[in-house]
Amino acid sequence: MPTTVDHIIDRLGGAEAAARRLGVGTEALRKWRQNGNIPTRHWPALIQATGLSLADMPGAPQEIPMQDPNSAPQGATACLVLGDGAVFWGRGFGAHTTSEPAEVCFNTGMTGYQETLTDPSYAGQIITFTFPHIGNVGTNGEDLEAAGIAARGLVVKQDVTEPSNWRSAQKLDAWLRAQGIAGLSGVDTRALTARIRDGGAPNGILCHPADGRFDLPRLIEQAKAWPGLEGMDLAKTVSCTQSYSWDETEWVWPTGHGRQVAPRHHVVAVDYGAKRNILRCLAAAGCRVTVVPATATAEDILRHNPDGVFLSNGPGDPAATGTYAVPAIQGVLAANKPVFGICLGHQLLGLALGGRTYKLARGHRGANQPVQELATGRVEITSQNHGFAVDEASLPAGVTVTHKSLFDSSNEGIACPDKRAFSVQYHPEASPGPTDSHYLFHRFVAMMDGES
Repeated sequence: MPTTVDHIIDRLGGAEAAARRLGVGTEALRKWRQNGNIPTRHWPALIQATGLSLADMPGAPQEIPMQDPNSAPQGATACLVLGDGAVFWGRGFGAHTTSEPAEVCFNTGMTGYQETLTDPSYAGQIITFTFPHIGNVGTNGEDLEAAGIAARGLVVKQDVTEPSNWRSAQKLDAWLRAQGIAGLSGVDTRALTARIRDGGAPNGILCHPADGRFDLPRLIEQAKAWPGLEGMDLAKTVSCTQSYSWDETEWVWPTGHGRQVAPRHHVVAVDYGAKRNILRCLAAAGCRVTVVPATATAEDILRHNPDGVFLSNGPGDPAATGTYAVPAIQGVLAANKPVFGICLGHQLLGLALGGRTYKLARGHRGANQPVQELATGRVEITSQNHGFAVDEASLPAGVTVTHKSLFDSSNEGIACPDKRAFSVQYHPEASPGPTDSHYLFHRFVAMMDGES
């Protein structure tokens, strides 16, 4: 149960001590007492200072009382169960299944839910969509970022409606059923998002049983026991298992996808969970692309005699994937091949150059993330999906910070001119998202041309 404002202030040593420790004025404390509430932005500091939990904060959402394990509230057919015991009830759609335990995150994008669900970087996660209209344009076979859905489930506010789009080939509900993935609608996604924002991404399980029976204690225990993404190598689970060639280019109305028939360069793309539109952008920029598995060694990569090497996006903890990826990248750098990395590839390049990575409290997921290129001051609106970041303070001499997030100032790009390598944390391929950063693919081509 949430505690009172007075109790928290007393626990901090009184009004003056509380104001000092939280960096606010005593007038703010008076207003907190008057309203019986504390603004959510102060909760992380309060939790750290007092040892209380998120559920103890004044104004925290009340948990739904535990139900009979075999029953659910009237009208509820599915639920999201969190490891701390919280249960979010709603209406299930998609497959009748119970997900594996996963990290519950939120995505702020207003478009591209199909690309988001098939992004391999979402492996090990349940996605809460903050935009309410999910499913309204249906699904099709052209907007896939991988062969199947990578996410372990999705949570939305409104029920999925009939699709209204000329490209729709299948309803979202039917597509999810075919993929064996469950969805949950009718949830207060703003409350769930606020919970994630203020307390970090929790462990959770999405349950949509065919018989309507819920063993809540068991689900809570399973979610609680899941170790989380830190220390977890998921790239191997979503990577290709053998090399293949790629020549498909970006989708253009009205002809659709094209083919690269006259490539100028040969790029080897290391697949840690590569999105198809990244490969399309490389092909459109004039590259013949050979994709190799995440576990490829430097020798495996270099025997293709590439003009450049691309390090793809992907899921999981970069430090865990780095146990085999970093030696391979260092071998490529030693061969003086131009290197370009995106997302997990950016983090792995940072590790290979001698830096460290860390887990963000909330992560960046959406198609509206502002990033500044430091050399020019130019601001790009970017598409992002990552829960880890490069620690700028750990980067050695010779590695330059090129981009930063305007949300939290975390690192968004690095470069090492001496080794002809650069990378960005965000997704310049714009799938989904804006096209502000497409220039990076041409920068990579210019590097292979010997212009930089």
